[in-house]
Amino acid sequence: MLSHMKKAIVFGSSGYVGSHLLSELLNSSDYEQVTAVARKSLNITHPKLRILIGDYDSLTDLKSEIAADEVFIALGTTKAKSPVEAEYYKVDHDYPVLAAKIAKERGATSVFLVTAVDANPNAKFFYVRTKGETERDVIALNFEHTNIFRPSMIVGDRKENRSLLEGALMKFWPALNPLLAWKDGKYRGITGEDVAKAMIGSAKNQADKLKIYEWKEMHELLQEQTKS
Repeated sequence: MLSHMKKAIVFGSSGYVGSHLLSELLNSSDYEQVTAVARKSLNITHPKLRILIGDYDSLTDLKSEIAADEVFIALGTTKAKSPVEAEYYKVDHDYPVLAAKIAKERGATSVFLVTAVDANPNAKFFYVRTKGETERDVIALNFEHTNIFRPSMIVGDRKENRSLLEGALMKFWPALNPLLAWKDGKYRGITGEDVAKAMIGSAKNQADKLKIYEWKEMHELLQEQTKS
């Protein structure tokens, strides 16, 4: 019944994972309304969809429009787009934390956050340290359920430009997958579509206060969805 259906809000819906996530949410019978916060129009129409135009700097002005049961955050940038570390940190840390904070203040009880494999706030490497600090600060917001997704290489066709190294790695990563089975396969590549499907699957049965999904856990979710 409609009264049991949920409302979701998505940050990062124009990105590779986020675009698949938005599509999955709109096609799911579990949700009656999906709000996407984006910097510009997504050129998508759907009876369930609300689009709010905004970014980190204008997000507080949109606070009254942000109301959902669940908040999905797939925000991120690349070195090619944000070569200055301060700008990179703003997109990969400050924006996700602010988005989660406002969503919780507006009633969200669950957060679903995409970070990266080996995320660690104490890491020396800037990228994984930033992801780790984002996790730490979102967890500290104390949602009823915090779900963190740590993909390794996200493979598949992307619209955005990547560095030469990133592009080369994405091209050859699928071939390396059989060699990455150690540590429960957490370094295996996964498509943006499969990350999105795993996120939607995790929302169906949330029992844990904090749940971290690496490749193995996401793969198990996908297998469960295939069986059902």
